[in-house]
Amino acid sequence: MQRRRKNESQWDSAKGLSEALPFIQLYSDKTIVIKFGGHAMGRPELTQQFAHDVVLLRQFGLRPVIVHGGGPQIGQMLERLNIKSEFVDGLRVSDIETVEIAEMVLSGGINKDLVQAINAAGGQAVGLSGKDANLITTKKLREDLGFAGEPVKTDITVLNMLASNGFIPVISPISTSEDGATHNVNADTAAGVLAGALSAARLMLLTDVEGVMDSDKTLLTNLSGDDARSLIENGTAQGGMIPKLETAIKAVESGVDAVVILDGRRAHGLLVELFTDKGAGTLIR
Repeated sequence: MQRRRKNESQWDSAKGLSEALPFIQLYSDKTIVIKFGGHAMGRPELTQQFAHDVVLLRQFGLRPVIVHGGGPQIGQMLERLNIKSEFVDGLRVSDIETVEIAEMVLSGGINKDLVQAINAAGGQAVGLSGKDANLITTKKLREDLGFAGEPVKTDITVLNMLASNGFIPVISPISTSEDGATHNVNADTAAGVLAGALSAARLMLLTDVEGVMDSDKTLLTNLSGDDARSLIENGTAQGGMIPKLETAIKAVESGVDAVVILDGRRAHGLLVELFTDKGAGTLIR
């Protein structure tokens, strides 16, 4: 099914279901991994809307798996505690204090708030972290990034068990190495690795921008893996977009059908992307 990518569509609940039916059938019983992040997580109305949309996906027969970030919230907590933090190539440098705060914020408050929102919307969400059931095993990403972790192994047994029984997994990317060290994994990276392991039909990376932009700040709606790699190499992609594009490239190469980078603040962006002909954001195949 070919899809035009003009980003003109809005989700109209009155007529949306009939128009969405071919797409619902296309994705029926397929896994959709969704990375929920950015400042949308700090706005209760957007979190509630996201939760309702995720429950709708489950009711339509899709298998949503949520991986969440929390960079702004981690930053706010570090600032409150007067702990300095810096970024290298869009990734947070995590010393021991930072990774402890990240675990508290991600696996504690954010994870449980999102689980509660999905349950309140009528779903059955279960909160996990990369540590649970050996979901994600890591190694140190780079020495200059401290306790920032890189996934080296996944065990998706618990995710398959939950999904087959109608539950919606909600995953914090805090993970552990084989020697027991706690690592802060970039949420985009964690979502991409899990999407590959689950052979997901879609990996949806929700962020604070409309999608991937060219050098003139015009939205790019279709990219190949080579296109995405070129944007990194020529410097067009900067900051947090670099790990997103790297995640997209690796996910597609690992068997994910396609990756979408889209604005998590857009009303019903998930539904527009999955269930309309025009889609939303940037599609990477």
